[in-house]
Amino acid sequence: MADGRAVLTVLGVDRVGIVARVTTVLAELQVNIEDIRMALLGDVFTMIAMVNVGGSTASFGDIQAALNDAGTALGVQVMLQREETFRVMHRV
Repeated sequence: MADGRAVLTVLGVDRVGIVARVTTVLAELQVNIEDIRMALLGDVFTMIAMVNVGGSTASFGDIQAALNDAGTALGVQVMLQREETFRVMHRV
């Protein structure tokens, strides 16, 4: 896949295995994690990561689908957006 940084967000009720499953999907698809932050707000798990999909042979849509499937299995919301889309949507 062509050069591309993306913002990954995960949000949902905390449970064992969220980080393990999401990062496994990324590794399997050769998506590099450049920065990652996690927080637990009560029982709500939040994660935001800057990832680089440029080394993946999978399409952006296929990466999104794999992450969505993992999120569905875990009962959490997973969103992957291209960095430029994220920045435009969150412009102040």
